[in-house]
Amino acid sequence: MSESPADSPAEGAKETAGESTADNLAGDAVTQVFIGHRELLFSIVYNMLGSVADTEDVLQETWLSWTGRARRSPLKEVANPRAYLVRIAVNHALARQASIRRRREAYVGPWLPEPLVTGVEGATVVADGVDGADRALRTESVSMAMLVVLETLTPLERAVFVLHEVFGYVHSEIADVLDRSPSAVRQLAHRARQHVHARRPRYQTHPRVQREATERFVAAALGGDVGALMEILAPDVTVWIDGGGKRQGAGLRPVQGREKAARLLAGYASRRPEGFDVRYRHVNGDPSAVVFAGDSPYAVMVMDLTPESDQVSGVYIVTNPDKLGGVALDVDADESAPHDPPGPGE
Repeated sequence: MSESPADSPAEGAKETAGESTADNLAGDAVTQVFIGHRELLFSIVYNMLGSVADTEDVLQETWLSWTGRARRSPLKEVANPRAYLVRIAVNHALARQASIRRRREAYVGPWLPEPLVTGVEGATVVADGVDGADRALRTESVSMAMLVVLETLTPLERAVFVLHEVFGYVHSEIADVLDRSPSAVRQLAHRARQHVHARRPRYQTHPRVQREATERFVAAALGGDVGALMEILAPDVTVWIDGGGKRQGAGLRPVQGREKAARLLAGYASRRPEGFDVRYRHVNGDPSAVVFAGDSPYAVMVMDLTPESDQVSGVYIVTNPDKLGGVALDVDADESAPHDPPGPGE
């Protein structure tokens, strides 16, 4: 019996090749949609969790959920991919909160968010293939001081605060993300806003003033100049040093008060590494200092100023080496040629 054209091996190979090409095109579209929203997802999740490593894990989970959805039905059936991806990412981040909370209960000493280097002052680095507006989304990360305050919120309150106050989502949109009623979201937003503003009133320090205060503080702190520290520190200053139990001199709890803080910082300076180098960077959006010992990051120092901007009200020093690997990569990226952005699974 003769073969029909459709049954011939040649024709079958053509059909298989055509299906493979269609699958590849569909896969490319799925990937491009995800990459196009990756920076937004990173910024939202990081502000919810305060950890770059956990954020990357959540993005990987989001990518797997996204590609699984794409395999089950055509991409064109997702009316709003951005909203869909934000919903997946936020809910994966909320699901991760329990394990994060357990880790922090066992953490040695004060816990601070993982520093996020958002650029060199006066410079803009844009990676190949990443739109400048997308790259700028990382600067939407709230300050280190604000992230510390956000740690005192419940996971749902924090999610609502980040989506509404930082990214401008309206309550009805957040309700869809969290699968809650708009009235429940409004209540969460109200509680979160009251809680945050009671601990950190709204004010904005000029970047130049912040940079100058940071330089004065770093010179006094690393120089062990107690007199200069007494002048620049506010009377009720609080100093957090996060060493994770892996650096000497970090202490087991935050230190409050000008005299105690000055003594702590002077003692800390006496143990600074030989041949240290200070590089000024934006960390979580604020002018800050990154201290290097040779080629390795040793500490990130972030200062919070009083509303009058004349004294330092909070000092956040991260020395835990587990939290500084990304700092080294980001600093190197700012000082080298532009590079390709990480893929969905990286």
